[in-house]
Amino acid sequence: MNTETIENVSIIRESVKDFAEKHIRPHVMTWDESQEFPEAVIRDMGAHGFLGVLIPAEFNGAELGYQEYVTVIEEIAKVCGSVGLSVAAHNSLCSGHIMLFGSQMQKEEYLSKLATGEYIGAWGLTEPNTGSDAMRMQCVAEKSGDHYILNGTKSWITHGITGDVAVVIARTGEPLDSMTAFIIERGTPGFKAGKKENKLGMRASETAEMIFDNCKVHKDQILGDPGDGFIQAMQVLDGGRISIAALSLGIAKGAYEASVQYAQERKQFGKPIAHFQGISFKLADMATEIQAAELLTRNAAALKDQGEKVTKASAMAKLFASELAVRCGNEAVQIHGGYGYTKEYPVEKFYRDAKLCTIGEGTSEIQRLVISREILNS
Repeated sequence: MNTETIENVSIIRESVKDFAEKHIRPHVMTWDESQEFPEAVIRDMGAHGFLGVLIPAEFNGAELGYQEYVTVIEEIAKVCGSVGLSVAAHNSLCSGHIMLFGSQMQKEEYLSKLATGEYIGAWGLTEPNTGSDAMRMQCVAEKSGDHYILNGTKSWITHGITGDVAVVIARTGEPLDSMTAFIIERGTPGFKAGKKENKLGMRASETAEMIFDNCKVHKDQILGDPGDGFIQAMQVLDGGRISIAALSLGIAKGAYEASVQYAQERKQFGKPIAHFQGISFKLADMATEIQAAELLTRNAAALKDQGEKVTKASAMAKLFASELAVRCGNEAVQIHGGYGYTKEYPVEKFYRDAKLCTIGEGTSEIQRLVISREILNS
């Protein structure tokens, strides 16, 4: 990172930490227990620049890079993975897709509202029967004059109920890869929310179905060219995986920091448990692997900022950081012993939240597939 970026990261880190301590930490367990999506807090983040980190200033964004963006997601996730996930999905998926492939008119209309929190964004690729196998999606959009008629269901959608606007990928032809991305506003006839998922973790981040029943969308709402939706989605996911790596890194750090504090305070056999090799070695392994995950994530962010191809780097960062988050969550609970299994301490939530990171935006198995293909085709 250059001097300017280092300074930006430092300033942003303090800003995000201050916001998270004041507006997120006091409510974390209440939101988790009730599965309440903190809409007001999410929208308020727009005023602080957290919802438009990568968006150009001409569209009300902060016009920063991926190093700063990683910092925002990481610091929020250290306090609450749910809020971190919502901010990541809003920035990298919905806003990111429009920023990459939208027309000037679309950017002016939607990015300006997404950056400020006036709009909350959703992104629809996954379907009930097509998770990793997205090319066989069943949601279709049939051309009808100057409009397309959408029918089908998208599942596991972050902000599937509350989102004001969604980028939705639907099949528009017979070839498997003939898909098109549409911008669809909430309130469009035929577009409604479906079932909200009852999840293990990330419970304050809203996850729900989006249902399309003869939903009529004008051709002007197409992102890029018709038929390019799948190709676009794969490019969006390259950046999105950096988001999940940052989210994972934040969760891992949160679990680690809580463990260091507890291990120094908790006494057994007359001394803090941190003095016992069995505990201190766990902390050493966590610290070492967190450092490795951060380097992988920052490397992917640097390549993204330089305009380089990030497919392999982002998949590596996402794979390693997400699986590390699970390990750190597990070890944090173990270090806390019986207390770690209760909601009195934060580590049980880190443990639950972490697992989603190995699934969302491409499972660990898919990341290994992506990495191996990049290696063998290079």
